[in-house]
Amino acid sequence: MGATDSTSDFRHPALLLIDLQRGFFADPGVAAWRQQITANCNRLAAAAARAGVPVISVRTVHKEDRSTWTLKMLEDGQGYLFEGTAKAGYLEELELAGAIEVVKRRDSAFWNTELTTLLLQRRASSLVLAGVATDTCIRATASDAFAANLPVAVATDACASPDPQAGQNALEYMSTQHRQKLMDTEEIISLWTRQEERKCH
Repeated sequence: MGATDSTSDFRHPALLLIDLQRGFFADPGVAAWRQQITANCNRLAAAAARAGVPVISVRTVHKEDRSTWTLKMLEDGQGYLFEGTAKAGYLEELELAGAIEVVKRRDSAFWNTELTTLLLQRRASSLVLAGVATDTCIRATASDAFAANLPVAVATDACASPDPQAGQNALEYMSTQHRQKLMDTEEIISLWTRQEERKCH
């Protein structure tokens, strides 16, 4: 997209909440962080709404007829997160009123979705990422954002991985290789608040 010339340019962000679904939180390693992640994602969504930041909720959904399955799913003969099932649904405690939904079939929220068009329509030129899992869908989305010249901040206290070490390695990779920012929820909200205050003066 060629939107910015700095990895620190977050003047026009969008918030992406990734895979906050029952099926992913069935994993014990992720379930342990459910309360913290949902609370912080709700805080981020509310702060984004106040600041006029678009909120995009990304959800993985597959078809039972195998037409959307990944190579691993096909090889194992086992699909998941099928349309209309409880596991494909959002966590009950999420507050997503007003959020735009993007349905994806692969790890990256950019792959074969309308995400790029939505960002262009809303003139969003940077991303804040939260959700699961840090080492798969967060990292894949962040990698495609880097390829599109979109600065990224990852809300480190609003994401998790079934394998904590893999999650930490992914964060370090995003930070060192793509110069993407690792911030906590409070830092991100403060950034949006400062930006709003500057607009008012």
